[in-house]
Amino acid sequence: MKKECETSYINVDQKSYPCAVSFVMDLIGGRWKGVILCHLKNGDKRFGELKKELSFITETTLSIQLRQLERDQLITRTVFGTKPPVKVVYSLSDSGLSFIPLLDHINNWGKTILESKKVL
Repeated sequence: MKKECETSYINVDQKSYPCAVSFVMDLIGGRWKGVILCHLKNGDKRFGELKKELSFITETTLSIQLRQLERDQLITRTVFGTKPPVKVVYSLSDSGLSFIPLLDHINNWGKTILESKKVL
């Protein structure tokens, strides 16, 4: 049986990971990335729409998280127009779309745990 986490590291973009799980957690880890991806799963959104839906996140934090998700190719950022005000739309990339079923499972798992703790 093959071990999931090997002793040799995987090197990606000048970072080293002990296993694929570590790599994925770096992509989607943090407090807000999964939440942002959840909000994009139902369709494209402009920054203002995301900010309104995620009112508990500061504009700076949202901007940083969107840049990181774009850098990691989980979302795409499309600019319409060349003269201000331009329209910028965020959407899930193919990689981001492929992550949504896992995100849904994580969401359901979280609900189960919260229910067992009598929080929901």
